[in-house]
Amino acid sequence: MFALKLASAVVVLLAVMLRALEFLGVFPSKMVTSSIPHTTAVVAHPVVTDLTVCIFSPTVCPSTCELDPRIWHRIEKELYLYTSRQSAWLYVALANEEELAAEDLLVMDIRVGEPPPNPSSGHLWESRPGGIWVLRSKFSGKIDQAVTGVDVLFGVDAVDPRPQWALMRSSLQLNAQPKVPVARLSVLHGRAKPRPDARAALRVREDGKFKIVQISDTHMVTGVGVCKDAIDAHGNNLPESEADPLTVDFIGKILDVEKPDLVILTGDQLHHDISDSQSALFKVVAPIIEHSIPFAAVFGNHDSEGIHALSRTAQMSILQNLPFSLCESGPEQVDGIGNFYLQVLAPAPSQFPLSTLYFLDSHGQIPSKIRNPDYDPIKQSQIDWFTNTSQAQRNARKKDDNDNRFHLSLAFLHIPLPEFGDGNLNIRNGHRREPTEGPSFNSHFYDALVKEGILALGCGHDHVNDFCALLPQQTQQDGDKTPQPGPWLCYGGGSGFGGYCSYGRKRFHRRTRVWELDTSTGSLKTWKRVEYAIDRVDELVLVENGAVVDPPVEEDEGRSCVVS
Repeated sequence: MFALKLASAVVVLLAVMLRALEFLGVFPSKMVTSSIPHTTAVVAHPVVTDLTVCIFSPTVCPSTCELDPRIWHRIEKELYLYTSRQSAWLYVALANEEELAAEDLLVMDIRVGEPPPNPSSGHLWESRPGGIWVLRSKFSGKIDQAVTGVDVLFGVDAVDPRPQWALMRSSLQLNAQPKVPVARLSVLHGRAKPRPDARAALRVREDGKFKIVQISDTHMVTGVGVCKDAIDAHGNNLPESEADPLTVDFIGKILDVEKPDLVILTGDQLHHDISDSQSALFKVVAPIIEHSIPFAAVFGNHDSEGIHALSRTAQMSILQNLPFSLCESGPEQVDGIGNFYLQVLAPAPSQFPLSTLYFLDSHGQIPSKIRNPDYDPIKQSQIDWFTNTSQAQRNARKKDDNDNRFHLSLAFLHIPLPEFGDGNLNIRNGHRREPTEGPSFNSHFYDALVKEGILALGCGHDHVNDFCALLPQQTQQDGDKTPQPGPWLCYGGGSGFGGYCSYGRKRFHRRTRVWELDTSTGSLKTWKRVEYAIDRVDELVLVENGAVVDPPVEEDEGRSCVVS
């Protein structure tokens, strides 16, 4: 009996600790948790009772900052971002709401910088290392005004898109090197509103249309970053500048113009080897959340590269808990993180799907004697998942009396399939400006796309490629031996100013791809939004009456007034 009670206590303690980490915003890249048995017990809300900064120096031993690990929890973000011989960490003291007594002190407010004025209530601000000031008061029976979460974000351009979290303007006073992105506290007061489990369904508009903006290769970093290859409207080289603010501004302008129904991030949201993934990831999604637009994402090869980068699992956890996110981790038995699909339904109250969007993890770079660089191919488990899912969705639609309606299916990933580099590829629109970098091994996912009737595949990775192309296929469908083109293979083009947008000595403008489905006519068209261009660039009809169309090759001149 004692062993049973002890095991139960351990389970509750682990649950409380994990809940505390969630509210602290802690997402360590190598955090491993044991499986916790399902329990219906209500986990009390953690409340912050104190916080401090501990600085550890290799020349001072033992450390003078010894804290009780049962109370104090370290935010897993090194405040100097691993640029100094010494290290600094923020520690937060947590208490269980249900265990609070009237005499317990709770943190009610936090300031950084100059000492704030003492309130008329008589409560005193207390000094903490790093220029932190805390205001504490006794537990009143409610935690609505108390601090319940503290996190650290980095950079003068940092943002916190999480509801109820407030990012402080003043940075911690740590005497870090000038080029190190500043550490800033973000604070949550009261109970975090739970994210509703039932997410709003994607639906076509009343006219049957549905618009997607594809944003690829933003390459955000911790801090503002550096843009090395920008050009002006006339193609003249610009000097180096801060990268990430330009990217955020560019994304915002595209969303203002297009007002899409969905944003799809097709990988390399983050640059490689950055010191804080969360700060960079927040900058990517902030303008999307500010515009109240649903979004989905796949990972690129750089997103989880680097010794301090968060894992794909941790990044997906961050994304899934943000407003308007439709991101999913996908089935555990399928290789990769982020293999999932979304359905776009007919106008309410109908539940009939008119489009299915597939998202796949294209993994990352691998050692290879065949090609450098070389990349992992789409795995067989992913192909099987895609095929089984597609067939199950098709069978479900057949049971509906309205199955005569058009159904438009698209797929998105980051690294292009080998077919993007095929010598027989017919480029119908846009440009190939650099060789396709993809896996040397062809796992034939393209063949599965053909078989399942996918109309278009969108990717990123090669920043200055932005074409749409067809590879004619000889397939037999329903006894018809006529060659069937498709799916369309389309690059998104690089959107981020922190990633390269040049090849050789030639620079190009940043861009995004727009997809517009018209489910009433069974059509799909695409165009690009390019820096400085007022109008759409390279508009092209891809699908009519539910089938891929093969237009004549367009002339290269005269399609844009800017360097496209």
